[in-house]
Amino acid sequence: MSAFYLGADVGGTASRFCLTDQAGAVIRRGTAPGATGHMFNPDARAAFERTVDAIAACVPETLSGLVIGMTGYGPRAETDVADIIGKRLKIARAKIFARDDIELAFRAVFAPGKGHLVSAGTGSIAVHLTEAETLLRIGGRGTMIDDGGSGAWIALAALRALYRRIDETGSPGDMAILADQLFAAVGGSDWSDTRSYVYGGDRGRIGALAKAVAEAAEAGDGFADQLLRQAGFELARLGNILMARGGKHPVAFVGGVLTLSPVIGATILAELKGEAMFPVLDQAEGAARLARNHFSAGEAGHHFSQDKA
Repeated sequence: MSAFYLGADVGGTASRFCLTDQAGAVIRRGTAPGATGHMFNPDARAAFERTVDAIAACVPETLSGLVIGMTGYGPRAETDVADIIGKRLKIARAKIFARDDIELAFRAVFAPGKGHLVSAGTGSIAVHLTEAETLLRIGGRGTMIDDGGSGAWIALAALRALYRRIDETGSPGDMAILADQLFAAVGGSDWSDTRSYVYGGDRGRIGALAKAVAEAAEAGDGFADQLLRQAGFELARLGNILMARGGKHPVAFVGGVLTLSPVIGATILAELKGEAMFPVLDQAEGAARLARNHFSAGEAGHHFSQDKA
């Protein structure tokens, strides 16, 4: 009988899944609504149920194993997540391995104890998974506290500097290019447009403004260019902390911020005190391959290793 393995990467705004067969060949890919692991919130639980329903509608095969990474997942959500998945995808709890999305990203790149990971998207976080499978986390405390180098950090730093300049001089001055890009992104140059965009949305919407900063830098805005370089410095800082606390291993940098401008990666390379990697990461496919590698061996629930097949 054929065996099928499912990997899922569940994010707050969107989710992706990948199905592979026993040989590791990709059978199907797809997307589903976003969700989080905040099962204590009835709305979040309902959102996760809708996500799993959407995946189940596209995956009629009987599964031999499933690996899922979720933003906001924690041990308190384990039972609820397993129950929802088990009921809708008709898979035994022993064949489900759920973790938060950053641990899934690490496992898609490194075996435990063999590397460090810095992820920079809307937010930023750095992790090392030890050989004993203890997760060391650096940063990742949200944009209200830090998340240095992230998309939201870039956007808020740009808006803060721009409005200070406007307050001081009555105009954007030498930040005119940045102002044009940011105001086009928020829908107008009036303060009410920015206020509505920032305070009426979520951190993902704020983080999207980092693209406007990158476009301003490309068009010649000096402050925007310096801000992107500072983002690279912040991300290299996370990698350096990981090496200081977790050992001298390669550091993989992943996430959408790295695609904004080549100066971010160049700054990381200049500032990191060790080996940097920039892998192209498909977390859903990586999760599916982890599921195949693990559950095809007949093990249960832990001691995953990297599968590069």
